[in-house]
Amino acid sequence: MKVIGRKSTSTTVNFNKKEFYKNVLALVIPMAIQNLINVGVLAADVFMLGKVGENSLSGASLAGQIYYVMTLFLFGLTSGATVLTSQYWGKRDITTIEKILALGMRAAVLVTTLFAVVAFIIPDQLLHIFTSEPAVIAEGVIYLRIIAFSFVLTGITQTYLLVMRSVERVMIATIVYFISLICNIVLNAIFIFGLFGCPAMGVAGAGLGTLLSRMVELLLVGGYARFYNKEIKFRWKYFLKSDRWLVKDFLIFALPVVMNEVLWGIGGSANTAILGHMGSAAVAANSVAQVARQLATVVTFGISTATAIYLGKTIGEKKIELAKIYAKHFIGMSIVLGIVGGGMILLFSPIAISSMALSPQAKEYLKFMFFVMSYFVMAQAYNCTLIVGIFRAGGDTKIGLKFDVISMWGFSILTGALAAFVFKCSVPVVYVFLMSDELIKIPLATLRYRKYIWLRNITRES
Repeated sequence: MKVIGRKSTSTTVNFNKKEFYKNVLALVIPMAIQNLINVGVLAADVFMLGKVGENSLSGASLAGQIYYVMTLFLFGLTSGATVLTSQYWGKRDITTIEKILALGMRAAVLVTTLFAVVAFIIPDQLLHIFTSEPAVIAEGVIYLRIIAFSFVLTGITQTYLLVMRSVERVMIATIVYFISLICNIVLNAIFIFGLFGCPAMGVAGAGLGTLLSRMVELLLVGGYARFYNKEIKFRWKYFLKSDRWLVKDFLIFALPVVMNEVLWGIGGSANTAILGHMGSAAVAANSVAQVARQLATVVTFGISTATAIYLGKTIGEKKIELAKIYAKHFIGMSIVLGIVGGGMILLFSPIAISSMALSPQAKEYLKFMFFVMSYFVMAQAYNCTLIVGIFRAGGDTKIGLKFDVISMWGFSILTGALAAFVFKCSVPVVYVFLMSDELIKIPLATLRYRKYIWLRNITRES
């Protein structure tokens, strides 16, 4: 076996701009809808629990941090799988893609089982990381113990759907997540507020609605894999035993992404923990601000995912010069969409603030946090397209980890913690420091892109 170098076998470049944007939109639109739906599930919980009370909202939000860290492990594992899958898809090597799917599924089941056991057994200790307020912890424990049963279900469905994205089967995830969103909203409303004769369960109702929605997702994915997907199959023989060379490649490209995503996710949780020790008003305001950020970046995250798929496939086809042209156009789209996302946050912030049942102090915090998020999402759109899209498409999976060590752990979290606990600064000042990492990444990512270190074919040939 050998890894193909970066030299292209093609000497001419035939770039069809109209065809490019047509193909990209066919990927981006369904994935943007998927991102919107996923954020919609979180937004539904935030909005409904915001009507119940600040402790319920804060407790569920902090419990959701455990789920969030778990999904970052999943995203890291599946991103490693999709780095390989997209390039092998360019070669149309279906057998290797099926082996990657099974290997990714096995890793996902192991990780989610571990998280589920820990979340169910010691939820109090986990939530104490983020806050010391007993009322918030009590609500969070109720929510976390219920959604712990959904962790393995999430691991199976997310791995399958992300691998399907890498082979340009994006509509199935859109359909699955849309149905799940409808189920989640309806079930949440019934169980949280006690509709149609059910008892009002509050935060427990939100957890139960989420669990049942994850069950629906698994049933839909299982039905699609069994009856409709005739080209790429999940095979138990590959799940139980994997080729050594493939495991090696998977670890080479997946582990840096896992470490990157987990480090980034823990950094986000560290931000939440810092704010959590500054009061429930800061936690509640940040919960809403983070939902706004995710809503404003649904399209730009779709661009980054489309970039990884499209460039990976192109590199797998050995069209290296064409991949350079595609990369430039993806960057241009990320800049435009980042500006649009930041503008949307500023435009809709007054409506969001007035509709939430928050304390006056929390609303003041939220107003400022929306301003910070308006420029944060612009920087994040650009960086995400480069790091998650372009760099990972060519197997350059280690650089994102280095950037986060420098910008997040080396600056934003460190200075935010010092501002909060040593210099006793106000919440707005602390928030500016905590949200500064994406600004620092811009020159680092730009320099890396211009060196073209990321541009290489990582598939194997006999």
